[in-house]
Amino acid sequence: MRKVRSVAGDSVNLLLYRETGRSDDAAEEALWKLNPSLAEHRPVLPAGVWIVLPELDAQPAAIKPLSAWD
Repeated sequence: MRKVRSVAGDSVNLLLYRETGRSDDAAEEALWKLNPSLAEHRPVLPAGVWIVLPELDAQPAAIKPLSAWD
């Protein structure tokens, strides 16, 4: 796992997408499990917060689209 520092104005989703290329629910859940204290910083992170990034696959699992006939 690698650590990164936030930039002023980062949100968790923005930082996650910038560093991993993903911001889906599974990626965000993994990040929150590794960094439970991030919630103390509110929606917008201050500059300089260290964040541990989860080990993620390059692409999220494919989701089968639903139709009205399923």
